[in-house]
Amino acid sequence: MRPEGTDAPGAAVGSFAPAERRRLLAVARRALCDFVFHQRLPEPVAGAGPQPRRGAFATLHRAGRLRGCMGRPDASDPLETLVAVCAVLAAAHDPRFPPVKPEEVEGLEIELSILTPPQAVPAAQAVEKIVPGIHGIIVCRGALRGLLLPQVAAEQGWGAQRFLEETCRKAGLPLDAWRDPEARIELFTAEVFSEADYGKKGDIA
Repeated sequence: MRPEGTDAPGAAVGSFAPAERRRLLAVARRALCDFVFHQRLPEPVAGAGPQPRRGAFATLHRAGRLRGCMGRPDASDPLETLVAVCAVLAAAHDPRFPPVKPEEVEGLEIELSILTPPQAVPAAQAVEKIVPGIHGIIVCRGALRGLLLPQVAAEQGWGAQRFLEETCRKAGLPLDAWRDPEARIELFTAEVFSEADYGKKGDIA
């Protein structure tokens, strides 16, 4: 990540202690298991007031392959509630995959991405501002919106312009739609952590 004090759009602020990361991963796994095995939906955290708007995504991998990824780029829900909801969305509502079956659960690895609030940047500055692997991108035009997490560019080896183009593709827009004056480009960063960081999944509870 960029050094503290950077004014780059979407610069990360703060970080989660290892114990908090483990707790959020345990929340996500519990919610996933409750839904897949018992068809129970996550319940809101009782007594929590309005929270700062943050986003979260849950990504599922099985045998090293993507098995689902869903989330919300911003929400006022308590983070624990949001993480639980995203885990269920990834397991059951990613349109690219069938719902997760009970026999798959043990082999799943959960990764969480906790997002900073997105910040708009002018198209003329976007390529200069984007640091692949650090920034995620949202491109909106009209009713269409595409979002790609920071780790996607790093995994694919994309530069800033290719990352913008692929975000447009995700939105169902032409690859150069990010240059359109009517398009809106937003950048964010994410703190990403996974069950793989903590050995056996049972160790995170």
